[in-house]
Amino acid sequence: MKARIAALLTLVILALIGFYQGARMIPPKPPVAKKVLPTSSSSPLAPGALADEYAWLRDDERSNPAVLAHLRAENAYSDAMTRSLSELRETLYREMRGRLKEDDTQVPYKLGAAFYYSRTEKDKQYPIRCRKAGSLEGREEVLLDENQMSEGKEFFDLGDFAVSLDGHRLAYTSDTLGYRQYVLHVKDLTTQKTLGNIAERVTSVAWAADNQTLFYVSEDPVTKRSSQLFRHVLGSRSHELLYTEDNELYGIEIARTRSDAFLCLTSQSKTTTEVRYLAADHPQEVFKLLLPRKEGHEYFLDHRGNDFLIRTNDLGKTFRLVKAPVSDAAPERWSEVLPCRPAVTLEDVECFETHIVCIERAEGLPQLTVLNLEKGTSEKVAFPEPVYSVRAGQNPEFHSSTFRFLYESFTTPDSVFDYHLETGARELKKQEAVLGGYDPTQYHAQRVYATASDGVQIPISLLSKGPLTHNTSHPLLLEAYGAYGIPSDVEFSSDRLSLLDRGVVYAIAHVRGGGDLGKDWHDQGKMMAKKNTFSDFITCAEYLVAQKTTSSEKLAITGGSAGGLLMGAVTNMRPDLFKLVVSYVPFVDVINTMLDETLPLTVGEYLEWGNPHERPAFDYMRSYSPYDNIRRTDYPAILVRSALFDSQVGYWEPAKYVARLRELKTDRNPLLLKVSLEPSGHGGASGRYDKLHETAYDYAFILSQLGLAQ
Repeated sequence: MKARIAALLTLVILALIGFYQGARMIPPKPPVAKKVLPTSSSSPLAPGALADEYAWLRDDERSNPAVLAHLRAENAYSDAMTRSLSELRETLYREMRGRLKEDDTQVPYKLGAAFYYSRTEKDKQYPIRCRKAGSLEGREEVLLDENQMSEGKEFFDLGDFAVSLDGHRLAYTSDTLGYRQYVLHVKDLTTQKTLGNIAERVTSVAWAADNQTLFYVSEDPVTKRSSQLFRHVLGSRSHELLYTEDNELYGIEIARTRSDAFLCLTSQSKTTTEVRYLAADHPQEVFKLLLPRKEGHEYFLDHRGNDFLIRTNDLGKTFRLVKAPVSDAAPERWSEVLPCRPAVTLEDVECFETHIVCIERAEGLPQLTVLNLEKGTSEKVAFPEPVYSVRAGQNPEFHSSTFRFLYESFTTPDSVFDYHLETGARELKKQEAVLGGYDPTQYHAQRVYATASDGVQIPISLLSKGPLTHNTSHPLLLEAYGAYGIPSDVEFSSDRLSLLDRGVVYAIAHVRGGGDLGKDWHDQGKMMAKKNTFSDFITCAEYLVAQKTTSSEKLAITGGSAGGLLMGAVTNMRPDLFKLVVSYVPFVDVINTMLDETLPLTVGEYLEWGNPHERPAFDYMRSYSPYDNIRRTDYPAILVRSALFDSQVGYWEPAKYVARLRELKTDRNPLLLKVSLEPSGHGGASGRYDKLHETAYDYAFILSQLGLAQ
């Protein structure tokens, strides 16, 4: 009898297991957003033609129960569809965290009588900001512990960090929502007391020379345009409004020159600038206008001795450098320091007492040229690799004899160098540690070129473990941005090793619209030439397939923000070309967003995308807007990431995009939307370990779709 009962129980258990396993094989049903017919068109140019049944997903207050329920359902669906990847995600997280030197200290920089630096501690998400007085052997003073400041908060971001000239006060801004809504605080470093909120919605801040007067810029509460300059004397209740930028195409920024002699207020649109200046030791005086704005003229101000240094595009879009007497800086008094060169873009200048370091771009690469003002000589700084990235580091001291720069490449971790301005010698101060036995010789970087339909050569940077072969197709992740003139320079990533070590090739398409090859490269991919960005990307993908570097069945693509627009556009244009799309905070609802002037950034963006209130721009933008061009066809597997409190791309754009894709696509490939419902920014989580968890989630999905999830 006992044997029969045992056998029966075994059969029941086996049946239950079989039922459970069978149930698990049934994929969950995706959430389906309801469709609500709009009562009116969003554009008088196309009445009735822009029917947006998913417009109800937009909630400016981010509190609508129905909207939040839908977003939670999307998250639950994404997690259910990727539940089988949990072990791989944990493996990837441990790998990536294992490469970090968790207890680490950044290279100190000298400012006044102290050395400033940040450090991290194991198991803590955020940096600790410190200084030592006199020398590096001095006693450590903790200025801000971001871990303590972030306690009980899902998100924390430190914005401005400005120490007064006497070193006694620290002005800083912080955001705890992810909405880029920064609050200004002042800490008295002698008493360690922090004053209450000085001001809200602060986007830039600078001290006057009296160590008591603060100048700060605040943003509009609706459009988030930086538009008003205030003066505040510590201890007073007065916040004096000094300037309001009324032109909605412009935003403003306040900064102090490295010489500490002047405060500069720069008004800037996408194409034009205007600068006002004030002697830092006369903070109660009125800002003076250097040169009135003229459409298309961009100029930027610095200072040395008796002269202003002015970087200007008055004679060519690649910029030149001139100087003018502080006493009379009218254009007729300008004398040229560095001419405009068609093949070299002067992107910035770093001005010191005896030297100027020019940050330039030529042949798709950044470069440094050092001008010795006393000797009248110049020297170009050489770099050892054919493809690399270089940028200025912390250089607050005007009287410094060294220039700190940061160098990295696909295979060289972020490296801090001090360049000795007189001798040209360079000193490696620190290189990012990569634990776990990283060997750069195992990885191979190269640059190739794809030919666009108009004959333009589009650079592609490639990174693989070992040299690439072209007799087989490799799994490949192709990334691009292509907007605002921002270059996609190659960077090192220890996280990326988890893809490379599993056989994935990584590539960057340096498409037009970015600044990779200078100002012309940007101009050829914006406004009414924006489609060049999309066709360039498709050209690069087709080239990699034709060369048998990869195949359509093994090609994943990714981009974020404006790069997410790129992802949406090319996926509509060539859904057959890609296996997988990973899109971060994508700007996909171009027409509806650009028609709404109350949204953050919109009006100023007219000079990048066009003004859709004008018929030619409307028709052109509508022809590529990803949300408006989804069609009934097969699409690749798609993962879209968004954040509820993102101020740059409203969460409703990707939410509506996914809803319409679900409605129209004819394939059975996964379509996932992950929305951070807690405070989180345009760039995702703020804590370093939280970021790793997000990356592990995305990498696991990429590997699974490329057949590498073992």
